[in-house]
Amino acid sequence: MVSTVAIVRIHRYAVEPADVPQLMARRVELISTIRASYPGLAEVRLTRLADGTFTDTWRWDSAEQMRAALAAAPSLAEVGAAMSLTTGATAEDGEIVDER
Repeated sequence: MVSTVAIVRIHRYAVEPADVPQLMARRVELISTIRASYPGLAEVRLTRLADGTFTDTWRWDSAEQMRAALAAAPSLAEVGAAMSLTTGATAEDGEIVDER
């Protein structure tokens, strides 16, 4: 049974200011690859915080769809290319319980 509860994965990381344009280009390629190969990626939002770090929020239609893409992530060249520009990367998952 596939869960119908939307879920987000929030990545936090730093990027050297000179590398931000390259990260943005690699991120577009990564998102395109994920969407072409794994259903359920509903929205992706990159936010620069006041301290210069980023949060990258990926909203999935279900936890199962997110897990399928995450399982394949180590084998995707686009993941390594984008993440190679980041430092201090962490990730958290959360179930969406209310939206307005």
